Amino acid sequence: MHALIDELEWRRRLGLRFLPLSPHGMDLLQSLVQTPSAPTPPPSSPSFARVVVPAAEPTLARSPHKPPTSGPRTPTHSPGGNELRASPNSAEMALPGLWGDTPAPGLSREARLAALEALRTRVLQCTRCPHLVAQRKNVVFGVGNPEAELVFVGEAPGAEEDEKGEPFVGPAGQLLTRIIQAMGFTREQVYIANILKCRPDTPSQTSGNRKPTPVEMATCFPYLREQLQLIRPKVIVALGATAVEGLLGKPPTGISKLRGQWQQWEGIPVMPTYHPAYLLRNQAPAEKRKVWEDMLQVLQRLGRPITERQRNYFTRSSLERL
Repeated sequence: MHALIDELEWRRRLGLRFLPLSPHGMDLLQSLVQTPSAPTPPPSSPSFARVVVPAAEPTLARSPHKPPTSGPRTPTHSPGGNELRASPNSAEMALPGLWGDTPAPGLSREARLAALEALRTRVLQCTRCPHLVAQRKNVVFGVGNPEAELVFVGEAPGAEEDEKGEPFVGPAGQLLTRIIQAMGFTREQVYIANILKCRPDTPSQTSGNRKPTPVEMATCFPYLREQLQLIRPKVIVALGATAVEGLLGKPPTGISKLRGQWQQWEGIPVMPTYHPAYLLRNQAPAEKRKVWEDMLQVLQRLGRPITERQRNYFTRSSLERL
């Protein structure tokens, strides 16, 4: 029961004492703390429902290196019925839609880098999914510029990524690097991460990958959420249907129906597009052009200049390839 508490601890370290809750989030929290003997709290107003984060409470300063050993603690309701007082171990896993839309407050560069490094330390020692822990070689946290204006999000590490502990280093990653370079960036200038930080286990297979399960994605997503809140990019590119599902909470659907259409995650524009692995399987210039058109939209949203050469990639009048 760590995901909710990790979120609350992080926000308390930022100096927050009150957090907005969506109406759905309030319902989820109340369902966690109700017991047969406890009275049902009166309905709360969605406009000011909030979580109270205790300030400087020693029990919240849990070391990321050691899992808590105490049992669950029951949050208490305020007399007005519109607050829940947070305490450790109040949620088993991530709760999609819990928070309101208010983003984390701005941090100094030094504070952002320190928080990202502290998060990386926690993630590298994560044991929330025992079946993944037993099979993984490395946790794949993410790489790139912690102040990047552009973030690419994939679904999960593959065999090469698990071996090296870095996202997108296999054949699909090499293609992604060429796409990034064609956009006028380097890998060091952008940030690259995945919905899942560990390679999905495939005990009956000697090769290949599988899609992360909804439970795995929900358990791991708070880490990515914290990364994105710290980096606060101008644009996110979601690579493939699983990344869109994990990032936006949308039900599984064909990526062809979503690619090229702007979405939003906590106020940040999101561009869904095909995963580079798809382009490796389908080498048709027309499919490559679709991804490139999505990237041209990204460049335009970022206010980046687009050359005539870039505009002509994968058109009939050009023989250029990524």
